[in-house]
Amino acid sequence: MSVLLEAKSVTMQFGGLKAVDAVDMAINQGEIRALIGPNGAGKTTLFNVISGIYIPTGGQVYLDGEEITKLRPHQVTARGIARTFQNLQLFNQLSSLDNVMVGRHIHTNSNIVSTFLHTPKMKFEEEKCREESLEVLDFVGMSQYVETQAANLPYGRKRVLEIARALASKPKIIMLDEPCAGMNPTEKEDLMILIRKIRDSGVTVLLVEHNMRVAMGVSDMVTVLDYGKKISEDVPEIVQHDPLVIEAYLGKEEEEV
Repeated sequence: MSVLLEAKSVTMQFGGLKAVDAVDMAINQGEIRALIGPNGAGKTTLFNVISGIYIPTGGQVYLDGEEITKLRPHQVTARGIARTFQNLQLFNQLSSLDNVMVGRHIHTNSNIVSTFLHTPKMKFEEEKCREESLEVLDFVGMSQYVETQAANLPYGRKRVLEIARALASKPKIIMLDEPCAGMNPTEKEDLMILIRKIRDSGVTVLLVEHNMRVAMGVSDMVTVLDYGKKISEDVPEIVQHDPLVIEAYLGKEEEEV
């Protein structure tokens, strides 16, 4: 397998705090990678570095061998990285279809003039964007919610809609930040199936997840952070029995199932 996403000695410092401390991580094409650790371990900060929200204090990030360390978020997305957030970032007044079309628009070429004049090129791109967005909604199992306003969706469907919008950008890798947060057990099971389906479609997956049943059950490899440092990295079966992981995270409280 070839390495798709690589972080080399990534460090993110805020004043005297090193939220991410010289982290190395290499994710292969076609892999599901879980990034776990206790609250404050630096997981979301690392996500923010990879997705271009933060420029790291030190180190580099590479996608398919190309350095993307200092690219802005929209440039990172255009290169093939999409993400979701801990807190839902939907356009609540728009339909599910319109939310997904927003994610797809990064790959359209119409400029402000063609949009204003409603040129044939613009009409063609808009129709293609609509068709592809409908396909994404069907892929994630939300065909029945195409015209439903995002604000009126059940909570679990809102989470899936955000994933659909990220997928609409046609990423090489999708980063899911606590995708199970707030979901009931049935919704979590469905999400695990969807994550595997995304991987099987050719999209690599990196997820932050506090629910150990989900993180360990769906991932091929697990990376563990604690106080900004990587303390363990291996297949789930090995990580679960790593004394450092048990001390830092798994042994602190009983995880929900």
